[in-house]
Amino acid sequence: METLPTTTVSSSKRGRSSKNQSTSNSKPSVIMAFFSCVAWLYVAGRLWQDAENRVIINNMLKKNYDQKPKVLTVDEKLMVLGCKDLERKIVETEMELTLAKSQGYLKNQKSESSSGKKRLLAVIGVYTGFGSRLRRNTFRGSWMPQGDASKKLEERGVVIRFVIGRSPNRGDSLDRKIDEEDRARKDFLILENHEEAQEELPKKVKFFFSAAVQNWDAEFYIKVDDNIDLDLEGLIGLLESRRGQDASYIGCMKSGEVVTEEGGQWYEPEWWKFGDEKSYFRHAAGSLIILSKNLAQYININSGSLKTYAFDDTSIGSWMIGVQATYIDDNRLCCSSIRQDKVCSVA
Repeated sequence: METLPTTTVSSSKRGRSSKNQSTSNSKPSVIMAFFSCVAWLYVAGRLWQDAENRVIINNMLKKNYDQKPKVLTVDEKLMVLGCKDLERKIVETEMELTLAKSQGYLKNQKSESSSGKKRLLAVIGVYTGFGSRLRRNTFRGSWMPQGDASKKLEERGVVIRFVIGRSPNRGDSLDRKIDEEDRARKDFLILENHEEAQEELPKKVKFFFSAAVQNWDAEFYIKVDDNIDLDLEGLIGLLESRRGQDASYIGCMKSGEVVTEEGGQWYEPEWWKFGDEKSYFRHAAGSLIILSKNLAQYININSGSLKTYAFDDTSIGSWMIGVQATYIDDNRLCCSSIRQDKVCSVA
């Protein structure tokens, strides 16, 4: 009887098959374990973040609770209302002060009642320079009183001073000579903060009116060029007739074409500011300009912000446009005219 053939599987093959099967079964387990860790970390992170958010929210709620408006008592309400009323009064006072300044009033201004002295009629400032000693001596020998005559004139209420600044080289021989002449004559108003130079001439008028107002209490302040002779009695009579007229801007009024060509006489570097017609506004000629006290005070108060142009007469004219000045055109102050009754003439 024939036997059936048999298949014999070696033990080595069974071992390899079992090992492969166990390896295949372990892969899904590792993957599942990895995703489980990731999920656990995610959940833990969210829980931690939620805890931080709760802390932040609790702190904000506590802070808002601490800052909630409290109920004011009657006394506290009255205090708040009092502060508001005080603030309103401060604003009103500041507005009144601004208005007073614009009208030319100063806190420490000299007045007849406070100083006990009678107000002067006029302070006359005659422009001069370092090289003009001979001309000064000519004026002293003609229309400008000296010695006892000068004292009597001041008793009548008229003060006259030569007006000059300081040398660009402060303290040099030019300054020393002026100081020596002033000690001998005592007829200078030295502008310590002004540099005496041709290009600084338009600014000189600001320093003059400011210094004059600070040193003397007068009805009028007068700027005179250094080439002008004065008829003092005629000028005093003119001023007496105008005494008490506030905001007076007096002179030989004129206007004219603005010179736009550089290098030409009377050239105005800022000509483009005067409009398409290139014409100056109405202003007093620079030979002799008279301002009442409150206008001179206005210049003193605002000197730091007042704009100057190439010439002092147009500069003053531009300042007067911005205030309620009364323009007084008096032909007797036209120094180059042929009128017989004029009070000034070109020397």
